[in-house]
Amino acid sequence: MAENFDVVVIGAGPAGYVAAIRAAQLKQKVAIVDKQWMGGVCLNVGCIPSKSLLKNAEVAHTLRERGKDFGFSFDNLKLDYSVAVKRSRQNSDRLTKGVGFLMKKNNIAVFMGEAKFKAKDTLNVTDKDGKVTELKAKNIIVATGASAMVPPVWKVDGEKVLTYWEAILQDKLPKSVVIIGSGAIGVEFSTIWSAYGVDVTIVEMLPRIVPLEDEEVSKELEKEFKKRGIKIMTGHKVESVEATATGVKVKVSAEGKETVLEADQALVAIGFRPNSKNLGLEEVGVKINERGFVEVNEKMQTNVSGIWAVGDVTGKLMLAHVGSTMGIVAAEHISGHETVTLDYEMMPRATYSYPQVASFGLTEAQAKERGHEIKVGRFPFQPNGKALGMGDYAGFVKIITDAKYGELLGAHMIGPEVTELLPELTLARMMELTAHEIARNVHAHPTLSEAIMEAAHGADGSPIHI
Repeated sequence: MAENFDVVVIGAGPAGYVAAIRAAQLKQKVAIVDKQWMGGVCLNVGCIPSKSLLKNAEVAHTLRERGKDFGFSFDNLKLDYSVAVKRSRQNSDRLTKGVGFLMKKNNIAVFMGEAKFKAKDTLNVTDKDGKVTELKAKNIIVATGASAMVPPVWKVDGEKVLTYWEAILQDKLPKSVVIIGSGAIGVEFSTIWSAYGVDVTIVEMLPRIVPLEDEEVSKELEKEFKKRGIKIMTGHKVESVEATATGVKVKVSAEGKETVLEADQALVAIGFRPNSKNLGLEEVGVKINERGFVEVNEKMQTNVSGIWAVGDVTGKLMLAHVGSTMGIVAAEHISGHETVTLDYEMMPRATYSYPQVASFGLTEAQAKERGHEIKVGRFPFQPNGKALGMGDYAGFVKIITDAKYGELLGAHMIGPEVTELLPELTLARMMELTAHEIARNVHAHPTLSEAIMEAAHGADGSPIHI
């Protein structure tokens, strides 16, 4: 006999569990299904444990490379990477248990197992012992996320050829690594491993690293990475990845010339594919595009009444915070509650490399391509007193505005803790504030946020400290 709910969510990552909580808050009877764990990839093998490793990497880099700057010296410095991994797992476990607590607090029924549509309002959930439970719901939200994209001919073995999953769990460092792809995962692992002395080579097919960011940000990050000894090969296509007896061989090509790179490991970080297969979506008529993403409208509805989709499986913008926001919007539409329409282009984007990268909106090139007459305000961190005190002053803040109306079109930052500075700018955009108003907002001194104020002064035509 089926168990009945108002809402069933498939997937307990940041999109799914947040949708479940919001639906429960809005008086829906809710269940959530996941085949593996609470918190999804983000909490278990993604965003959260990687930030722990990045903090360890920051300390390791300071001790190894910058001790003299701070008056530290060591006769026999020992860095135990396994302790960093252990700390990352502890932090991950703590938050994962927290999600379980939130399910209980909000009276959300949890079913661990694989879900498959039997009808548009019915799921079969098969647990690890083969037991099948039937769930019926007026509304079903698909939040199954995405997995690492790997060409079939590249054989991931978890030891020599890795994805982020194996990389984040391994507690021993390679001596050398080739990282294929320079998006967020590629540059974050480059930061972690290079800080511990690993010989890192990044291979990127496009002309610059972090290719979706503003061009100036890409140039600045490449400059800082090269200072750390990270080798960067942009404009190179990977032709093959082969495990050998001692490591890997990665064949790359550029302008008709082939090069073979040898290393202990290769990390494949070229993107993600949606987890939309084997759910029975096609059988119940849900429209899936040619890339496998579930198509939704602004309400997060699919083409089938009562079936919704949120997060990475939709391919809108594959970031945890975007998935969570989509989950809230879906739950509010289901419940008939007032909600918002999302503008994915203006969502915050954060990369936790060293230095950090944070942005939203249009790049300078995109703004010009769309015919905007723009003003650009820039301010480097080098004259910022807080950044100097931290000994971390590479990078800049760049604000792009519409010249006529002062509308914020985008912001692009690279430097110390810029991921923490971004919300001021996205809030200003949402509230339709201009660069003039940001500049006139008094910022405490000395803070990193003063760089935003100074860049806003620059966009407003009246820079103070430059």
